[in-house]
Amino acid sequence: MEITVTEQAANWYKEELDLQDEKHVRFFPRYGGVGGRIAGFSLGIKAEEPENEAASAKVNDILFFIEESDDWYFEGADLSISYDDSSQEPKIEYLERNE
Repeated sequence: MEITVTEQAANWYKEELDLQDEKHVRFFPRYGGVGGRIAGFSLGIKAEEPENEAASAKVNDILFFIEESDDWYFEGADLSISYDDSSQEPKIEYLERNE
């Protein structure tokens, strides 16, 4: 599993989460919501330090990561986050891997 985050998306998270001293953003599955990879779940975000990273990417001095305990949600897919100019928010895609 890999994470990719564009610079524009990283800047959006920095502003929206008011990241100043905290330079870590965790992606995790949360129960409920729409548009998730698995029915009944959606992607949550939280500014916190990693404990056991399964995957990470550092963009604009921000470490974006997924914990090992959450990797079941992303199994067989990479997480790609870009910025959508029309909606002015991140665009989240799960890119299936052929292994």
